[in-house]
Amino acid sequence: MNNRGIGDWIHRRRIKSAGRVAVISAAGELTYDAWADRIDRLADALARRGVRQGDRVAYLGENHPSFLEALFAVGSLGAVFVPLNTRLAPPEIAFALNDSGSTVLLASVTMEPLAVSGSRGTGVGLLALVQDGTPVPAERQEGDLPALAYEELMLSGEPVRPDVAVDLEDLAIILYTSGTTGKPKGAMLTHGNLTWNSFNVITDFDIMSDSVALMIAPMFHVASLGMGVLPTLLKGGTLVLEPRFEPGRVLELIERHRATFISGVPTTYQLLAEHPNWESADISSLRQLTCGGSAVPLRVLEAYEKKGLSFTNGYGMTETSPGATTLPARYSRAKQGSAGLPQFHTFVRIVDPMGEVCAPGEVGEIQVQGPNVIKAYWNRPEATVDSFVVAEDGSWLKTGDMGYQDEEGFVFISDRLKDMIISGGENIYPAQVEQEISQLDGVAAVAVIGVPDEKWGEVPRAVIVVRDGHELTEEQVIGHLNGKLARYKIPKSVVFTEEMPRTASGKIRKPDLRKKFG
Repeated sequence: MNNRGIGDWIHRRRIKSAGRVAVISAAGELTYDAWADRIDRLADALARRGVRQGDRVAYLGENHPSFLEALFAVGSLGAVFVPLNTRLAPPEIAFALNDSGSTVLLASVTMEPLAVSGSRGTGVGLLALVQDGTPVPAERQEGDLPALAYEELMLSGEPVRPDVAVDLEDLAIILYTSGTTGKPKGAMLTHGNLTWNSFNVITDFDIMSDSVALMIAPMFHVASLGMGVLPTLLKGGTLVLEPRFEPGRVLELIERHRATFISGVPTTYQLLAEHPNWESADISSLRQLTCGGSAVPLRVLEAYEKKGLSFTNGYGMTETSPGATTLPARYSRAKQGSAGLPQFHTFVRIVDPMGEVCAPGEVGEIQVQGPNVIKAYWNRPEATVDSFVVAEDGSWLKTGDMGYQDEEGFVFISDRLKDMIISGGENIYPAQVEQEISQLDGVAAVAVIGVPDEKWGEVPRAVIVVRDGHELTEEQVIGHLNGKLARYKIPKSVVFTEEMPRTASGKIRKPDLRKKFG
């Protein structure tokens, strides 16, 4: 047996950290040794039900220990974990399940309707429901789909460590990103990608064995998983899992558990600072605040500085597992607005349209290289080719983001080559939204742009040209999208115009739209 992947991490902690609390949640506390037994049981139960090396197992649910039990159990079998965004609509869930070829779906009982409807017509042959206080009947049928309680499934296995060889180059996770062409892409994260990203975080963020990480962002996002969960467990620290973000409760949990680490987006920290309990809350245990998605606004920065805290900002993407750059807390003022320096084991360069490395201060495309960078997309060879460039010093990921480095190597994001919108930390690609809106009979042309929003940073706005002889309202457009797209992707406003600004080749000029309607 020679498991070099992340699936063996908790087993290796079984003795090293025996008796130490690994995870705290509404379900209680689990020590590393007790948790390792549960993970081994789940792996054995899945193997008894036919899960083999390379098979895909999906998970749909909020932050819960079972999410990580599934991740590590699946990894110990050499199978592939497919976490699903709980905010997706049934057709989006179905696409991910079909595209990945998942055969098992583990889901929170609160997600049961979405899990059942999203599984129809897919290759999923077993649904296991995770419950916390909500009883789940013994094995039953959901239509043609066998369903049972997650605990029943897990306890049907023996606490036996799987005898499977797993290498760092083997696939660990398929994470679906919003697609620029309307179809999500499955980023293929290997055990090595996730391990090296954890090394980066431990090195740059000073994660310690006594770290207590309060995870308030969903683990189906790579930022939460890669920048908080996995590095903390690798070091033998403790996770506190919250199923959803509630500012008042977060402040309470920081104090109760003496949390040392939280991670979020600017909106997260703004809502905490605006809560009535902010001034009286004891958050003196915090040592590390990490923020991604965009730079921390000055007013938020100042609110935390008054409590003696500063931020570690950063930049990355699913394809980098997710870290690419980190702005150390000591530079949060001096380099405000910067995405920071390349992470310790990662390389970043800025190139011009000819592929030449830009001089300091010169804007170009940001490209990333390192052992934390994926090599391919699942079932998308054309996307893989388009997303990488091979140079004399190896392959570089083309991020599609524009920026520059200053004389000291700090990276600044200046614009997006792609049209991606980041709303409250969620990535939205307009093409997918435009594709759905264009199905309306009255739409002659549509473009979706991002507009500033005080709470979410930016939100989508649809700009529409109505066909002659037709009428269309904002309510009709938004109503058409309900149930087809995740709610965060649905435009918060719709404006109508008589014509779209276009290039000579007929492409819509979105910069002109942003200037007029943004």
